Amino acid sequence: MANFALDVTRLGFSLLQAVSPDLAGKAAFQLFCRTPSAKPKGAKARAAHAAGAARLTGAERFTLRLANGRQAHAYRLNGGARGKRKRYLVTHGWGSSAAYMAELVSMLSATGAEVVALDFPGHGRSGGRFLHMGLAVETIAVAEARFGAFDAAIGHSFGGAALMVSAAGLLPGVAPVTGERLVLIGAPSEMGWLFTDFGGMIGLRPTAQAALENEVHRITGRRLEDFDVGGAAGGIGRPVLVIHAEDDKEVSSLHARRYGAAGKGVRLFWANGFGHRRIIGAEPVLAAIAAFLDGDRGVVEVPDESIKKDAEIIPFFELPARRAAL
Repeated sequence: MANFALDVTRLGFSLLQAVSPDLAGKAAFQLFCRTPSAKPKGAKARAAHAAGAARLTGAERFTLRLANGRQAHAYRLNGGARGKRKRYLVTHGWGSSAAYMAELVSMLSATGAEVVALDFPGHGRSGGRFLHMGLAVETIAVAEARFGAFDAAIGHSFGGAALMVSAAGLLPGVAPVTGERLVLIGAPSEMGWLFTDFGGMIGLRPTAQAALENEVHRITGRRLEDFDVGGAAGGIGRPVLVIHAEDDKEVSSLHARRYGAAGKGVRLFWANGFGHRRIIGAEPVLAAIAAFLDGDRGVVEVPDESIKKDAEIIPFFELPARRAAL
């Protein structure tokens, strides 16, 4: 938020919570779930969006109907292919869209696989300005019901967390995604820190902060602490590839380490130098994903030395013990 807007917001919540902490918590939740404008900001964002949209020009488009009149959007590539082929799901992060995931989508579709890329509610072509984890997980379930079971699902940031929440079957009455393999890129392992930081930013006092967090339970049927899926990655019975950059300034690499410590089925790869956003289309990252989806063939190999000028990608189990124990 701009400084003036934040000052006004803090003043408003200061007055509201003095009258009713519960109403302040409910209003804070609505603000927390308000998504950014789908219109790209800045020259780089516009260029990236235009390039991604061009890659998706030939894709089929679908509207996915959700509960309470909400909707999401899906792109599908290779939907008309015949014969046995893989089917992959791709989910984006907060404030992003399928267009920004287009390099990954193109790489997957080039294998001949059917690829479904989502625009969550409030993002891309879905319309609206509202999204929470429950809606994202519902969107994943509706997509699987519409297109069939996925062989693997790949998600970035919020989209990766949504995949893990779905795979763990955390939401009552919502079918979990059945992908045989999951890839999480720059994904958080829990959401409590976001609510704490947000409440602090808008000046919520403890009672109103509790009301904000209680909204999560009221709307999703799960308490905020239940969305801690750091340990769930090792218990879902399927391989998980976690890719993260230690220089990620939006989602701490500690989240990746939590996933990596969850069990033997989780493999942690570092893609240092690519931050939180460029990591999505980085060549060594795409290569690692392709190898993982191909049954791990070549996944443990260190990329060509030239790649190390920009990033390194290191298997978790090859890290020095001191570093891996952090």
